[in-house]
Amino acid sequence: MPTITRFEDLEIWQKARTLSYEIFKYSREGGFKRDYKLIDQINAASGSIMDNISEGFERSSRLEFINFLTYAKGSTGEVKSQLIRALDRKYLDQEKFSYFYGYADELTKQITSFISYLNKSNIKGQKFKNR
Repeated sequence: MPTITRFEDLEIWQKARTLSYEIFKYSREGGFKRDYKLIDQINAASGSIMDNISEGFERSSRLEFINFLTYAKGSTGEVKSQLIRALDRKYLDQEKFSYFYGYADELTKQITSFISYLNKSNIKGQKFKNR
């Protein structure tokens, strides 16, 4: 497996970025756009996924990275809960809800798998490489 040197190269970060953008774009449409509090919450939570992945990566420590990945996973759960609220409030039809929820659910699974991989890895990270 090649060494990844930039967080932008992580597939989970790329997917989190896509989810964040798609939710932002959709939250500007229909009845959704008038629920400012929910818009702020779902946009913050979806952005938090990619932000926590990048922050954890940049800490250059396997254990810190794992910790931030768990935060990212938690934010993914938050987004899924907010999507359910948006569905209940009729801001999303079932098809759009299923698309977003399915995408977020797949991202959760990928983050979980990556955490599992890192937990089994002997990689220390740049921060502790020479210790």
